[in-house]
Amino acid sequence: MDAITIRRAVAEDMEQLNEALRHLSGEIGDEHGGTAGLLRKAGFGDNPAFRALLAEAGGLVVGAALYSPVFSTVMASAGVYVSDLWVADSTRGQGLGKRLLSAVAEDARTVWNAGYLKLAVYDDNDGARAFYDRLGFAPMADETIMLLDQSGFESLKGQ
Repeated sequence: MDAITIRRAVAEDMEQLNEALRHLSGEIGDEHGGTAGLLRKAGFGDNPAFRALLAEAGGLVVGAALYSPVFSTVMASAGVYVSDLWVADSTRGQGLGKRLLSAVAEDARTVWNAGYLKLAVYDDNDGARAFYDRLGFAPMADETIMLLDQSGFESLKGQ
């Protein structure tokens, strides 16, 4: 395997990023509603909603991370939320997941002055949970992730 490089994704990379995220969705059993156009619009418009990294080896994308800023008064700082982290089967066990998270943290410190990293892991994904445990992540005590879907979000208009 060629050396793996990590770089920030640009608008022209959205087909490759979407394909990487499609692999992630398939591996964890999620529907994949994303498209390259949606990613391009959300990540590269006037007010970008995320940043992304691509890991490449020999011209192939072998890893990706998608992340956004968050702010917590409890943590008393800005942070970064990693919504998607994918490493190709062919490169697992080589430390790429940790390298991607390190690159996310470095970029988030530079761009948002972030002081912490947050993510979610599915209860039934034992492999991912073990990976995050090894890195020192800990579950949030007394906290449940809540979601207001698109329909509920739209119902808030004009309230």
